[in-house]
Amino acid sequence: MSRVTLQTIADRVGVSRMTVSNAFSRPDQLSAQMRRTILEAAADLGYVGPDPSARALARGTTGAVGVLLTESLGTAFLDPIAAAFFGAVAEELAPTGTAVVLLPSISQGMVPARDIPMDGALVYGCAGDYPAVDWLVRRRLPLVFVDGDAVGDASSVHLDEREGARLGAQHLLDLGHRRITILTMNSTAPPGWAPDTRTAGSGYVGRERQTGWVETLEAAGVTPATMEVHDNVEPYVTQGARAVLAGPDRPTAVLCFSDLMAAAVVHAADELGLRVPEDVSVVGYDDSPLARRLRPALTTVHQDFAAKGKAAAGALTAAIARFRAGEPPLPEHHQIPVDLVVRESTAPPAHGGRSG
Repeated sequence: MSRVTLQTIADRVGVSRMTVSNAFSRPDQLSAQMRRTILEAAADLGYVGPDPSARALARGTTGAVGVLLTESLGTAFLDPIAAAFFGAVAEELAPTGTAVVLLPSISQGMVPARDIPMDGALVYGCAGDYPAVDWLVRRRLPLVFVDGDAVGDASSVHLDEREGARLGAQHLLDLGHRRITILTMNSTAPPGWAPDTRTAGSGYVGRERQTGWVETLEAAGVTPATMEVHDNVEPYVTQGARAVLAGPDRPTAVLCFSDLMAAAVVHAADELGLRVPEDVSVVGYDDSPLARRLRPALTTVHQDFAAKGKAAAGALTAAIARFRAGEPPLPEHHQIPVDLVVRESTAPPAHGGRSG
């Protein structure tokens, strides 16, 4: 069967090739009846539409943006925070007709950041020296960095991480806790107790939260211990939670990098016959759906996923528009406010706390 083209359809209907093209790409230029006639003829001939690659070349746009990840797609979707962010971005971009492409660092020998056509990208939680980031920079694509330090003249979107950590730490201090441990992640160090609590944690988010916790606690005369795990997934979070509560000098309260880590502490406490919050108070971070499902319901730092996704999508859309217009970049830097949600996982220490 010969290849069906726009001209084939034009000949069938008895109109110009441009009229057929408008039926697919500029429907406002035709009457509803004419467009319906053309589309019916196209369907009858087995034509599904203009070739996406050719259309992108002609328009100078792919109609898609990427979201660069540090991990596999499967791992990313196990993280409820990442999944909520992806959903917020997709929701914000939906009215523009822009597609969202998730980009793992490497996929079966392909480097998506190098090989996949896109108009721009969100760099989600990746350090600037990450190899895939370098490919995006070398392609001179408009970029927005989310939960990471921006590179060059790119825009950025961050939570007010230090303020969120400060709120959690101050809440425990106000309840009377003094024996407080931090449970966080550090992908660059062996798991275990951090030799220096001030420099514990890795990545932009981990460092900012650690600074907020430590500065607040030390200002009150409390020196926290910090347990580091390799990543914010199982089995690491459970191993870290058990280690935090296993010693004879266990804390009366734990500040956690995420709600997932906080849930692991609650479960580890239950395994040891400890009660939350009577024997140990637990504070999470993110206010994911898990925080509300957990029993007791989790005290945690709330982040607005919709606001974060809207800011990231808006900044990227603006950067792409300037790029297409030949205008120089105009970096935007958004800081999303956070607040503390107090639920049932925190209470005053049963027998008082002492300085760590």
